[in-house]
Amino acid sequence: MLRSIMGEEVHILGAGLSGLAAATILAKSDREVHVYEVRHDSGARFDGDFQGIENWTSEMDFFDELEEWGLNSKEFKSDSFGIVDLIHPDDVITKPETDGVAFRVVERGTADHTIDQGFKRMAIESGVKIHYGVRKSPEECDIVAAGPKESSAVAFGEIFETSHQNLVAFQLNDKLAPGAYSYMIIIDGIGLICTCLWRKQKKSGRYLNETIAWYERNYELDRKPIKRVGGKGDFGVPTKYVSDGRYYVGEAGGLQDFMWGFGMRYAITSGVLAAKSILGECDYEREVRNRLLPLVKASAINRFLLNRVGDRGFKLVANYWMRDQRKKGDGLAFMKWLYQPGILRRALWPLTRIGMLRKNKLGDGRIVYRMPFRKSLKRDDWEQSLEAEIVGNQWKSIQKSGGSLSFTESED
Repeated sequence: MLRSIMGEEVHILGAGLSGLAAATILAKSDREVHVYEVRHDSGARFDGDFQGIENWTSEMDFFDELEEWGLNSKEFKSDSFGIVDLIHPDDVITKPETDGVAFRVVERGTADHTIDQGFKRMAIESGVKIHYGVRKSPEECDIVAAGPKESSAVAFGEIFETSHQNLVAFQLNDKLAPGAYSYMIIIDGIGLICTCLWRKQKKSGRYLNETIAWYERNYELDRKPIKRVGGKGDFGVPTKYVSDGRYYVGEAGGLQDFMWGFGMRYAITSGVLAAKSILGECDYEREVRNRLLPLVKASAINRFLLNRVGDRGFKLVANYWMRDQRKKGDGLAFMKWLYQPGILRRALWPLTRIGMLRKNKLGDGRIVYRMPFRKSLKRDDWEQSLEAEIVGNQWKSIQKSGGSLSFTESED
């Protein structure tokens, strides 16, 4: 669908990265842009999380793309990494690495140096009018960039002070992170340990306690807890990205990474494409289907396969990753291969859609094939270790003295 709104106001629902990216592009082309956000500020949903922007789904460095679009990557703090600690389910630690930038770590939230505030500044400087604390219905907007409504997976983390050097560690472990992964990011004396749950659990706080205990056992952290954070992800593939004249971008458009949760690049790209479509420079529906949907489908197929294995399968993945690095001399090549659409993945897509996704009709009339939050398995029933209990009790003490908690630990 190719549409140009010449001289008209453009209304955007959601002041996250995708909405602000679209708003900035449009305002720079002399459109009057209004963005509506129910929260008090951009980034308020994320509470100081560290997140990664991947650099493997395109041959072009993402920051070069940002500059090409007129978005300034220097507006926010970022740290580049070409190496990561890959922790196998049997606790072996290997190091995939590349000579280039594999991914960048940015902070989310309301502090000045976060990516959310950087995008907010770019939008305001371009003339965008942002209305915080305002509810708008999607029907009143041209671009819908709202966050998730349901849960397909959740993540729980702890932010802490540490004397450890900057590091990113990524762990495949079906006990600590059922069906998924945990990770640790340390940037300039602040760390985040997070576990992601792709199966619904009761007493979910025990997973974070056990994960923190594992990292303390294996790394010299000198950890001083600050706060605990949490969030949910809603993963689905809609049948349309433009409906009744509205453009659905980012999470609202299902443009997320089902496999590892790296969604920021898709979100920002979709916002830019929606803006360019409104300006008459491209067809948003066609661009998304050609450029982003194949990546989303590849990640969904990978998630479908990972859902069916435990630690034995995770170990095979980790070993293959390192063999591929030794063969090609570049650990990033494996990640690029995982997201290549290819003939085999195209053949697996119908099986993935039937086996993992459920057809839903949304309130706005769109159809989406979304991934439901899977049920727990028998192997998820275990008691936390003494070390994990100590971690949990430590947190309770911190919380009583003012430590903040952005999720309910007993939630399913």
